[in-house]
Amino acid sequence: MYPDSLFLGLTLYDIFILVGVVAAFLLADRMTVKSGFSVTLQKIVIVCALSCVIVGYGSAVLFQAFYNIKEEGKFVIDSGTGATFYGGLIGGAAAFLLIYFLAGRRFCKDNEAVKRFPDMLDIGACCVPLAHAFGRIGCLMAGCCHGAETDAWYGIPMKIGGVYKKMVPVQLFESIFLFILAAVLIVLFFKNKGKHKFPLMPVYCVGYGIWRFFIEFARTDDRGNTFIPFLTPSQLIALLLIVVGVVYFLLWFFKLRKKVENETK
Repeated sequence: MYPDSLFLGLTLYDIFILVGVVAAFLLADRMTVKSGFSVTLQKIVIVCALSCVIVGYGSAVLFQAFYNIKEEGKFVIDSGTGATFYGGLIGGAAAFLLIYFLAGRRFCKDNEAVKRFPDMLDIGACCVPLAHAFGRIGCLMAGCCHGAETDAWYGIPMKIGGVYKKMVPVQLFESIFLFILAAVLIVLFFKNKGKHKFPLMPVYCVGYGIWRFFIEFARTDDRGNTFIPFLTPSQLIALLLIVVGVVYFLLWFFKLRKKVENETK
């Protein structure tokens, strides 16, 4: 029912991730035009995005491989299970930021890359949940995420430990939530006008962080522990996302208030 690979070593998970990445690319390109990025900065963003995907996928594979060492005691590189979201996000984001600022300072005029970085964060806030949503669908279709116990496409009763349980299709719920979140952020992006534009990155961080924290309670498999015993790794990262979102919003708010005060003087 769930083939390890279809062709060229690609699983359904990989294919859906690639579809999501292409959709995010097209969306980001449209958003850079809407935001008034120069042609030079648009080209830099494309290069950064490609580098982000390549480095991000590599770091995701390594992330999963080292996780396998911890759990199974062996180092295995497997593209089918390697596209771990957080591992890919960390490596991809690092590559994007490094190239964006280095190339931006080298090739853009008037410090455009730095000035446009808040807009770039807004674009990222829209694109990440869109690509992630396709990845969640890939998990459902390929059955390659977190094992058979959470592989309940239709919530069919499954025998676990000698007991039949009706599994909650967490991946289905999460893909729906991410598509809705992406749609809301995209609409806000194209309607968010004026010199005091509301930042979208806090909306993504806080919104997804809250969702991710509570959806973990619906899972039935062992999600692992962290240095905080009652939190799973995903819940800990969810709390970090919420903190980042709140801090970003506060920085924007106080900067805006100071700017408004200066304008009224």
